[in-house]
Amino acid sequence: MIRPATPADAPAIAAIWNRIIRETTATFTTVEKDPETLAAQIAAGTPWWVAEVDGTVQGHANYGQFRGGPGYAHTMEHSIHLSNLASGQGLGRALMAALEAHARANGVHVMVAGVSSDNPAGQAFHARLGYAECGRVLQAGHKWGRWLDLVLMQKILT
Repeated sequence: MIRPATPADAPAIAAIWNRIIRETTATFTTVEKDPETLAAQIAAGTPWWVAEVDGTVQGHANYGQFRGGPGYAHTMEHSIHLSNLASGQGLGRALMAALEAHARANGVHVMVAGVSSDNPAGQAFHARLGYAECGRVLQAGHKWGRWLDLVLMQKILT
């Protein structure tokens, strides 16, 4: 089931995200997410969805403005993360459908994905959903002693 996230989902969201932070280069950060901070962001109205299977959160997706200022008010960047158990079940596609439908209904014109060059599965996932590579920031990230490129992908929603 795909549903809007609530602050009560924050510990499960943090657990999924923090495993990715600790174990992969899919994200460049090394700072783990704090459930209290995530709960506050959800409570403040950040557009956020979870994929729930048998009462357990198995994935989440959110979005926010790509860059500050009124000129970017219709361009958003999203994040999506799934648990290891959720891979290949269609939950990512379902989360993105909910996210994009909400974005369209709220006047979003462009959705941006920032994907690690070390994450070809993430790039392929976005390409299957209609995202196209629109730029690459060379050596934008540094993790585990390696420089990693940031692949920017976009989809025009409206």
